[in-house]
Amino acid sequence: MGDERLEVAFFDVETTVPTRPGQGFSILEFGAILVCPRKLVEQEVYSTLVRPTDLSLISTLSVRRNGINREEIISSPTFDEIADKVYDILHGRIWAGHNILKFDCHRIREAFAGINRPAPEPKGIIDTLALLTQRFGRRAGDMKMASLATYFGLGRQTHRSLDDVRMNLEVLKYCSTVLFLESSLPDIFIENSWVSPNATTRSRSNGRASLEKLDFSADTPSASIKIESLVKSTAEIIPFNMDELEESLLSDVIEDESGSYSPESSTTATESFIGYIDFLEPNEISIPSISVSLAPFFRGSQKIKVLHDNGELQVCCRQMKVRFDISKKYVDKAGLPRLSFVVDASSDLCKILDVVDDYAQKLSVDSGSSSEWRPVVTRKPGFKNYPTVRLNLPTVIDGNTFCWTTEIYQKESSTTQKPVIFSKFDVEELESLIKAGSIVDAYFSMDSYDVQQNAGIRLVASKLIVHQFPDLTCSRTET
Repeated sequence: MGDERLEVAFFDVETTVPTRPGQGFSILEFGAILVCPRKLVEQEVYSTLVRPTDLSLISTLSVRRNGINREEIISSPTFDEIADKVYDILHGRIWAGHNILKFDCHRIREAFAGINRPAPEPKGIIDTLALLTQRFGRRAGDMKMASLATYFGLGRQTHRSLDDVRMNLEVLKYCSTVLFLESSLPDIFIENSWVSPNATTRSRSNGRASLEKLDFSADTPSASIKIESLVKSTAEIIPFNMDELEESLLSDVIEDESGSYSPESSTTATESFIGYIDFLEPNEISIPSISVSLAPFFRGSQKIKVLHDNGELQVCCRQMKVRFDISKKYVDKAGLPRLSFVVDASSDLCKILDVVDDYAQKLSVDSGSSSEWRPVVTRKPGFKNYPTVRLNLPTVIDGNTFCWTTEIYQKESSTTQKPVIFSKFDVEELESLIKAGSIVDAYFSMDSYDVQQNAGIRLVASKLIVHQFPDLTCSRTET
């Protein structure tokens, strides 16, 4: 059957948005278009809303994301009821979509696992985010679907499955046409700045090499360029074993355009908050084992992934002294506070972070970013022997209020610690716990950012253990 299924399945899923650690995703909508790879003719179209088993998962944040509310979905089929159709569309075909390697492929596998059925397997995968970032460069900025649509004047992204699939196809056609034109007369197009000033910053020789690898020429039929050469190119670099793909992808907390965090990542990101055996103390980290790589990122661009022995580098630092209180100076577009505080950094930690900074900055420049790099370790003039780092507390919306996803504990003795349960999610209450002079044990991961021409590595706290002092008071209850 696999050899006969020649159509490319462009698909997209819309899901609920988790609002707390450990909460998974639930598919709310599935849309797919089967396309002839030779002529780009639509051969079959399928789209449906999907009713989750737990309607309470459709939170305010979820509705804000895609506009799908409980009333709209109450009479829709469950995933179990559409599973046969989804399987028939996807199994044995080439899968295509924007950022599907990081997000949509995971959601499909999770949905089938949730009904105890084997998931469909692809014959090949075209992730247009990774592909277009590599081939088209960053001339559309962060290369999110919305940014690409704006770049080509295709209108606003609706975040509805079938609309997004059609927009993906149009974007792919436009990008392929531009690449074809540039490859036909590269000296004229590139040297005379037909390419946007914000286009790829790769060297011209590298850009031309990429075009040559796609076998573009003035004599090549345009229809065959658009899909067939892209499939061929992608197949050389993307493995099709989904188990291997799942192990290779990032599990991270997501940052939107404004720099705020939202929990739209794989559930492994939030589940990792519960166990901390993979967090290494600075003296356990081998500098030669540190590396960085680019990985596909949700809703658009690539992100820098920091590795240690090929696994995500996660750090545990004990007895860190808080230098500056909780900062609530900045908010994101949704009004959520971007909470953080500053701690003193040991020399061992600084050595690790300086290496990460050097590697990540070089990769950022090599991948085409022109943003100003901000070092993760701060060394103030006159205080270079007292370096500091900033720990960030990711926040999400829970109903009509916000909350932070960092687990916070209070250490009462050398052997006991208790989780801190706040009477409400209030910054002032958090400030009374974490303040200048406090001592904390911090478990954190490293998250890259590239926002508004500023780039760098951000330390994201997964867990904090605050050491209790006699004068420490705050309005909270403990369990």
